[in-house]
Amino acid sequence: MASLIDHKKIERNVTLLGALALVTVAIGGIVEIAPLFWIDSTIEKVEGMRPYTPLEQTGRDIYVREGCYNCHSQMIRPFRDEVERYGHYSLAAESMYDHPFQWGSKRTGPDLARVGGRYSDEWHVQHLKEPRSVVGESIMPAYGFLANRELDTRDAAQRLTALSRLGVPYSKVDIEKAARDMLDQATPGADTEDLARRYPKAQSRDFDGDPSKVTEMDALVAYLQMLGTLVDHRAAAPQETPR
Repeated sequence: MASLIDHKKIERNVTLLGALALVTVAIGGIVEIAPLFWIDSTIEKVEGMRPYTPLEQTGRDIYVREGCYNCHSQMIRPFRDEVERYGHYSLAAESMYDHPFQWGSKRTGPDLARVGGRYSDEWHVQHLKEPRSVVGESIMPAYGFLANRELDTRDAAQRLTALSRLGVPYSKVDIEKAARDMLDQATPGADTEDLARRYPKAQSRDFDGDPSKVTEMDALVAYLQMLGTLVDHRAAAPQETPR
């Protein structure tokens, strides 16, 4: 009974209620935030993850620029229906070099976290040029203009420099060769041995079907074809020991 009376006093005293609420929130905040100062990272690294190649990063920037994230999330949640449809659930480490990351649960179209390698380059190009020619019920706008825009490599080094300042581990060599790497990855016959050494599993070829020039379509398709291909998800799966 006494505690109930005390509680009424607190509720009726705005100043006291505000002070106690502030103390409660402060304690909760300290409990949540303080441990982060004693750990190196909140993300558990997984084998295979690497920074994006300059071409993939440019494709990702185009993906963000065109608002693709508004309809396509890149976060497969650990639910049976999602895993069966899209593949292994998303790992935090797969987005560790994303600025900003593309997680979310709002989807108008399918999740793209595992889209890499599921369709051919030709399918992606056709889908981007005329979505309803391959997916009849699609409401996606057409992005055929990307195939006509030659890729601008002038800010390639600056782009990687900015990301390196945010913690993405690009080396000086990566930054110096950014413009050349961007063109070589999408040019048939180019020497990509050094690129493949610095960026394991990087796919090098003509992505947009027009080997005469490197376009924004090349970059976007290169990015899409990389998604979900870097990590061996079987290694990340829980291992059960037979009894």
